[in-house]
Amino acid sequence: MNKPNPTVVSNPWQALRRFTAARIALGRSGVSLPTSAQLEFQLAHARARDAVHLALDAKALSSRLSESFAGSTRCVTVSSAAGNRDTYLQRPDLGRRLDAASRTVLQELRQSHEPAASYDLAIVIADGLSAFAIEQNAQPFLEALVKRLAPENWTLAPVAIVRQGRVAVGDEVGEIFGAKLALILIGERPGLSSPDSMGLYLTWAPRIGLTDESRNCISNVRPAGLSYEEAAFKLHYLLTQARQRQLSGIRLKDETGAAGGQLPQPSRNFLLDER
Repeated sequence: MNKPNPTVVSNPWQALRRFTAARIALGRSGVSLPTSAQLEFQLAHARARDAVHLALDAKALSSRLSESFAGSTRCVTVSSAAGNRDTYLQRPDLGRRLDAASRTVLQELRQSHEPAASYDLAIVIADGLSAFAIEQNAQPFLEALVKRLAPENWTLAPVAIVRQGRVAVGDEVGEIFGAKLALILIGERPGLSSPDSMGLYLTWAPRIGLTDESRNCISNVRPAGLSYEEAAFKLHYLLTQARQRQLSGIRLKDETGAAGGQLPQPSRNFLLDER
């Protein structure tokens, strides 16, 4: 049985740790952090760094998505104008646009369909700042979303997987496909407790040059954050409202409400509780 370390002074906020993954109430050893807390911090920092630099296995992701969509929707892999990871991290502007070859691929793919065909939704997947988040969350989230869309006869453009992509690249893909709406799934900047967080950005009438005020965002989609089912529920509401009202961004609000209950209120000040 492990015995408490007498050299570690506990923190009165420890009771709150059951509500959050944030690094609070770590205690202290002298004037420093306890060794265990310091080692956990270094491990979390290493995981965050790995998430930023990890390369997306686009081929494997495309294969899994093809199975999920049962061949009903094609997947195509393209690249942003940022040719490699170092350039992507140093030049955010290049990650917001496709390279010339990728534009040609998507334009030819669009032209191969009936000219009169119209897509309701273009789904774009980008590695962003955490390919790990995409590899973990993209497929199960899309499975939950497609279940909600299937009964409503949404027409989907081919799924575009963009390497070295930023949020705005989804607007360019949506514009090329002539889609009414563009949705981009992207790996978010890793936190020290969330290297696997995926963000969703939705745009009505996507086109090059739009800014964040034109987009709706759902953040922190992951098993330890916003669940796939809840994220799909919220996104389905936004998609439906965007199509009906022909708008997105600051003029479109998420009015689904919170799915979960509130945390119970403490009966007294936790700092005064006896330990």
